[in-house]
Amino acid sequence: MNHFTGTETYIASNELQVAVNAAIHLQKPLLVKGEPGTGKTLLAHEIANSLGKKLITWHIKSTTKAQQGLYEYDAVSRLRDSQLGNEKVHDIANYIVKGKLWEAFDSDESVVLLIDEIDKADIEFPNDLLLELDKMEFFCYELNETIVAKKRPIVIITSNNEKELPDAFLRRCLFHFIRFPEEEQMKQIVDVHHPGLKEEMLNRALGEFYKLRKVNGIKKRPSTSELVDWISLILRDDLLKDEPNDGERRLPPHLGSLIKNEQDLMLLERMFR
Repeated sequence: MNHFTGTETYIASNELQVAVNAAIHLQKPLLVKGEPGTGKTLLAHEIANSLGKKLITWHIKSTTKAQQGLYEYDAVSRLRDSQLGNEKVHDIANYIVKGKLWEAFDSDESVVLLIDEIDKADIEFPNDLLLELDKMEFFCYELNETIVAKKRPIVIITSNNEKELPDAFLRRCLFHFIRFPEEEQMKQIVDVHHPGLKEEMLNRALGEFYKLRKVNGIKKRPSTSELVDWISLILRDDLLKDEPNDGERRLPPHLGSLIKNEQDLMLLERMFR
């Protein structure tokens, strides 16, 4: 039975597990939002790993059109082959390039289909996929054939809230917002990447990390992946453990692995000067 509980390398909250399993049960796309670094894209990978399914990923760009997810007709190649007298020109199917949705629909086993960062595309993009995601079928005019999903895929859609998504699209999805991990959950996440880290070192690292995230006026708060990288660096250089704990405010070492914005860096330097 398809049931997601997280994996050894992905700590999923109870709320997230409930949302994923509800989407699987109801056979509806799961729309996942959350600030960068909360594991939205990684979720689809871990669902596929956990359930033993193939992952098909459709990365959305500002120029992506919904039709590209279904198929594209390569008329230029057909014209060239016609001029060269190639026999394959008589079968139009040779010039149909399958998109990610067609690939998912054509699979003999249910797959996990990730539509990543859907809000990057044109505002009409989600509406253009309503029928295909709802009915799990589409019509190929060149072949005069309706393409129907052999097995309904598990659809995970991520959004960074760059654009508001249409109401008609939202009605067809289940929704989950991945909240940034609290300190206890973050300890579990760090333990996956740095097992056996001494508790004193872990507590001091998390204290510095969450202190930075709470700075008023910071534009790009450090994320989970940046915390993991930062701990790798302080472990490599054997830092923090010998830092004086006298209450004096200091900038943490290797700040460039946590702060990725020059305005934020200048703000912190003024505060900790």
